[in-house]
Amino acid sequence: MSTFLVLDVKKIRLILELRESGISDSKILSAIEKIPREKFIPENFRNQAYDNLALPIGDNQTISQPFVVAKMTQLLEVESSHKVLEIGTGSGYQSAVLSKLVRRVYTIERIKNLSIKAENIFKELKISNIVTKYADGNLGWKEQIPFDRIIITAATSSISKEVASQIHDGGIIVSPMVQENKQIIVRYKKIKNVLRSEIFDDVLFVPNLSGTQ
Repeated sequence: MSTFLVLDVKKIRLILELRESGISDSKILSAIEKIPREKFIPENFRNQAYDNLALPIGDNQTISQPFVVAKMTQLLEVESSHKVLEIGTGSGYQSAVLSKLVRRVYTIERIKNLSIKAENIFKELKISNIVTKYADGNLGWKEQIPFDRIIITAATSSISKEVASQIHDGGIIVSPMVQENKQIIVRYKKIKNVLRSEIFDDVLFVPNLSGTQ
């Protein structure tokens, strides 16, 4: 059996697994089906591309497990007209999934090597509605405000004032948050300039650091 056929079979199984795990939005499942996750993973891990696992991508970073990508995307409640800010490009996989669902994705990465790799993959896949930036994501992206949605893909202890100020009233921020020595997904809705939170699944992300490298 060819490698491509094996990956296709595993991808179908993964989509079924995500559906059974509560990912009910068919547009998100379709986006995950369309994006070749193996492109975002080092060659020696590509046979595990469609296992529901987080995998190392170098620079002490990981690509999130598909369930977490799907869950956080579902919690964002995106629409096709939306402009989304992602803080923490990482492998670029989350950006690529979002690119199939929204008008434009602005993604910031603090590790230059990862930012360059992700940008090259977007070009290879001919994804034209992702804009990348090498910078400290905790400062947001002032030149492009306001955003309809913000997703943070590293565990943080608090949402910075800069980031909170860059989203529309009525907008949503989804982030893994550090609370009481564990990480949980939190969805914030901005209502009259106040962030109101809802707590979801336990997760494990790399820490959100300031500065660049």
